[in-house]
Amino acid sequence: MTSEASKRSGRRARHAQRAAKPAFDPCPPGQKGGAFKPLTPLEIEQIYDTALRLLETLGMGNVPDRLAADLRAAGAQSGEQDRLIFPREMVERLINSAAKTFTLHGRDKSRSIGVGGDRVFFGTGGAAVQTLDLDSGLYRPSTLADLHDFTRLQDTLANVSWFTRCCVATDVPDILDLDINTAYALVRNTTKPVATSFTLAENVAPIVEMLDIVAGGSGEFAKRPFLKAHISPVISPLRFGEDAVDVVYECAAHNIPMSCITAAQAGATAPATLAGFLTQSLAETLASLVMVNAIRPGFPMVFSNWPFIVDLRTGSFAGGSGETAILNAASAQITNWLGLPSGVAASMTDAKAIDAQYGAEKAMTSLAAALAGGNLIYESSGMTASLLGASFEAFILDDEMHSHTYRTLRGIEVTEENLGFDAICQSVLGDGHFLGSTHTYQAMERDYFYPSLADRNEPRTWEEEGATDAWSAARTKAKEVLATHHPQYLSDTQDAEIRKRFRILI
Repeated sequence: MTSEASKRSGRRARHAQRAAKPAFDPCPPGQKGGAFKPLTPLEIEQIYDTALRLLETLGMGNVPDRLAADLRAAGAQSGEQDRLIFPREMVERLINSAAKTFTLHGRDKSRSIGVGGDRVFFGTGGAAVQTLDLDSGLYRPSTLADLHDFTRLQDTLANVSWFTRCCVATDVPDILDLDINTAYALVRNTTKPVATSFTLAENVAPIVEMLDIVAGGSGEFAKRPFLKAHISPVISPLRFGEDAVDVVYECAAHNIPMSCITAAQAGATAPATLAGFLTQSLAETLASLVMVNAIRPGFPMVFSNWPFIVDLRTGSFAGGSGETAILNAASAQITNWLGLPSGVAASMTDAKAIDAQYGAEKAMTSLAAALAGGNLIYESSGMTASLLGASFEAFILDDEMHSHTYRTLRGIEVTEENLGFDAICQSVLGDGHFLGSTHTYQAMERDYFYPSLADRNEPRTWEEEGATDAWSAARTKAKEVLATHHPQYLSDTQDAEIRKRFRILI
């Protein structure tokens, strides 16, 4: 081996050592958020008061009969054009009765997370219909095999705290088959908390039957539910969607926690002004909260107020915009002010390639949401192309990005030891530098995150080692994981029983 080759080998070894998991994780999930407050207390009050005025003046339209009966029993009244209006006293009473914290269970108990308070967790979401192919680097329709692969891949990523199916299996046209095989892919390939959507209410019970097999017997899933539902029961502006409301009832009956997601679009289904948008979106998410707590008071629900921005010149979704960043941060701040478990959406880059646009948009929007204290930050791993695409490389890169964000949230610990008075004196009067000192070594092990993908070499070394870009490095890592990580989270007996009862397609 030449001298230069030996040097390169040594550099790679040192880099690998620095990137190895430290004894002390300097940036684990669940760091505290809330330091970023884009709204003043007065502005929050104004938005909240106006949202309550909307609910007691306009209320909600298209209220299904069963829900109307439950809402009337909780205090709703008749309004104009067959709408139901919600008096302020009713809304605030149901806010007070709502769940403020709850556990999002993993089948592996060590992977469970507490939702609410000031803790921040990144996870997934989305319903991408295209996958960025690992080999061609181009998009193609997403498949059931992709969903299995995405689930296996994220199972190895520490910063994906829960996994919502990130893509739709476009090769499964039957709705029941789609819902069942989506749930199967989740429970087969990970023991993290998982989430999915139910196309129709009648698909809930069969899937719960499958989840009972996984949990150990009839009724066992409901005792410790490890799957939650993503439901959008409100259609902007200010009306309910009957099919989604039916899913809410079924999920409540089977003790499936839910994220009730409002996804209005500024300038299209909600006001274009940011303050007006926040007001209507808050009113709509409060309507979901009122609905859930009228059905089952205190039922676990993530208050998922997701502001979506469109480019008003073209009508295209703009998930990586500065407006998206500030609105989701403000949404998290308002929800936390209400004391409710908050869910927002970030990292919804509009970039198609893994490029500079991708990195800038993801980092900006996810950091803002985390600093504002979003408890669950959806869409934050793996999503590309304005939520139309999902990428294996993006999962790898986003996981490292989240570590940097968690390190930012951790902040600066100001202690007598960390202030370093004695260490400064010793270095000034001694060696004249801090390299190799005990104080530096302790800080190195405790306070710094060392990325495994980001390249920190000088340009010449980077060139000598292949001039690899981030997309290529992440592709290599993703392929390594998919080639080696084949978890067996279902026993042979469980898998056979599921396959006997359901049409499992892979």
